[in-house]
Amino acid sequence: MIESDGSTGQDVARVAERLKERIYAELAVIAVTLGLALSGSSTHLPAALSVLGASLGLWLATIAAEVQGHRFAYGHRMSGGELRHMLLVTSPLMTAAAGPLVLVLFSAFGAFSLTAALYGSVAVDTATMFVWGYTAGRRMKASVLMSVLSGLVNLLIGGVVIVVKVVGGH
Repeated sequence: MIESDGSTGQDVARVAERLKERIYAELAVIAVTLGLALSGSSTHLPAALSVLGASLGLWLATIAAEVQGHRFAYGHRMSGGELRHMLLVTSPLMTAAAGPLVLVLFSAFGAFSLTAALYGSVAVDTATMFVWGYTAGRRMKASVLMSVLSGLVNLLIGGVVIVVKVVGGH
């Protein structure tokens, strides 16, 4: 099946799966970086390891769940092709850590404080949530207003994570 933009339905489905994983990861990274920023007690290496560990842990948990779900649903192990597809689809779970890690690295070299880097990560990742929603709306050929609304829904979801972390005392 060829979509109107020239891509196959399989390619579109893969992009959708990867974006879904990226959004989950963004929310997890927002929670971790905000928790670190609110605590104010972390140093660069533990902060970087916390962000990396959260992303890696989420990725490994997703892989385990996918493998077990496949075994349960189909009664056999994943084939090599299915495993490669699953690894490709879930890889954005790790890329969500890239932005915060870069900001922590710049902070380690004195560009700004670690707290500023962590709060900056929260802001960038939350803004990224808006961009994903807006872009999805435009891709669906929605009006600019509806695309902005879609972005705002994603922003609201990120905001809920932030409020829960702040109210819950991280």
